[in-house]
Amino acid sequence: MSEQQDAPYEQARTVERILQGQPVTDGAGVELTRVIGQPALNSLDPFLLLDVFRSDKPQDYIAGFPAHPHRGFETVTYLLAGKMRHADNAGHEGVIEAGGVQWMTAGRGIVHSEMPEQDDGLLEGFQLWLNLPASHKMTSPAYQEHPPTQIPREQREHAEIAVIAGTTTMGTSGPVVQPLTEPLYIDVHLGVEANFQESLPPLHNAFIYVIDGKVEIISNKRQALLEKGQLGVLSLGSELNVNAGKAAARFLLVAAKPLKEPIARGGPFVMNTREEIQQAFADYEAGRF
Repeated sequence: MSEQQDAPYEQARTVERILQGQPVTDGAGVELTRVIGQPALNSLDPFLLLDVFRSDKPQDYIAGFPAHPHRGFETVTYLLAGKMRHADNAGHEGVIEAGGVQWMTAGRGIVHSEMPEQDDGLLEGFQLWLNLPASHKMTSPAYQEHPPTQIPREQREHAEIAVIAGTTTMGTSGPVVQPLTEPLYIDVHLGVEANFQESLPPLHNAFIYVIDGKVEIISNKRQALLEKGQLGVLSLGSELNVNAGKAAARFLLVAAKPLKEPIARGGPFVMNTREEIQQAFADYEAGRF
């Protein structure tokens, strides 16, 4: 057997699946597009959910997400436009601004709210859920919260990369650190017909979500075109090669180490067994969050 066959993950990554999000309503009536966590892609270990929101109609978002609980995973809110105020039952409060991120570790339990800090205008961004390993699901809640001024921006030829988590091939490190899943979370702007290459841990699961324009993922096996609003699930591999077309493009590239553990879901709780989900509901109802 050839070396290439022995270690297929040494090849350039290809697109295994292309998905469109599904419209959903969450919170108090917020209009969202669910890309991960829908029937076509229930999860991509350790990613549990990816919601996309974009509207300049206040009726689509103004009701926000009133107080609700979480246990057993992390939520990542990254805003492209607008402002979102958050508060929790431990007294923590703040505002996420465009270009900023809130990386919340729910751990053993937290009750929080996320409400638009605006009455009109464009609100656009993402919420990503990342699983926690069984050994850390009951850890203390914690935040890594960073305004846009703390998100480093790496300049390459015809490309600009906002680095939220992880370290790029060029050595730029994001402010968010999570050794449990070793995530890479970057926001890439590509100029017209520009090329972007990035090394990735070969066994990390990864996806691309196209925010604007079109991108082509290039490998020695095949090429795949992703358009605005599409998510591409990437194969395993150590390199990613992306080309923009005749217009500028923007996309998220997100990768993390899979946990390979059982997943039990119960609304806002994600544990490893049904018994743990039942305990989470009991603890919440008893006021133990």
